[in-house]
Amino acid sequence: MIPKHVAIIMDGNGRWAKQRGLPRTAGHKAGAETLKKILAHAQKRGIQTVTLFAFSSENWNRPAEEVNTLMELFRTYLKNDIAELTKKGVRVSFIGNRMKFADDIREKMDSLEKETQNLTDFHVVLALSYGARDDIIDATKRIAGEVKSGKIAPEAIDAALFATHLSTNGTPDPDLVIRTSGEERISNFLLWELAYAELYFTPVYWPDFDEKEFDVALDAYAKRQRRFGRVV
Repeated sequence: MIPKHVAIIMDGNGRWAKQRGLPRTAGHKAGAETLKKILAHAQKRGIQTVTLFAFSSENWNRPAEEVNTLMELFRTYLKNDIAELTKKGVRVSFIGNRMKFADDIREKMDSLEKETQNLTDFHVVLALSYGARDDIIDATKRIAGEVKSGKIAPEAIDAALFATHLSTNGTPDPDLVIRTSGEERISNFLLWELAYAELYFTPVYWPDFDEKEFDVALDAYAKRQRRFGRVV
């Protein structure tokens, strides 16, 4: 009963830092260290895909100092930690509007995707500048354009076709979504893809979410009965 795909809303970095009298940026740095441990453990447990909500489209509205620190963390993480993952057969993908990022960050994202697109051992999807509503709207616009051009007929539109126009096309829907920090909401994350996912909320802040806590979430998932609207 190990989920094939786990999505994680990594929440609580700022509150973790505040509890310790540290700036919010210290929480983000600690969260980056947690991420490395959790990805390694997920691969060890046999999970095939992990999608991480790292930076939402709304996060651009945070204080400039915090956003700048996050951008530097992204640069370091993409250059070192994610690049190291690719040496272990890990495929890396990105979803979200990357146009707001600096050129060097976008170029690194593009190169990592191209270099790892044929790797199959483990898939890491990073949601950066991502918002599910925007993704659904963009998919709708693309489908409308194809209908207008005559490429597809309106009656051909179904859930399967719609999913192919989302940024997550080709990635199976998550089986389990974990949110840390005690908040119990989805926050505009994978709204279409989470239709049948099992939800797991923990009060543990992301920097304190270790391998043991991850195993607790997996154990909780193993006890769930997934019916997908059917009767067992």
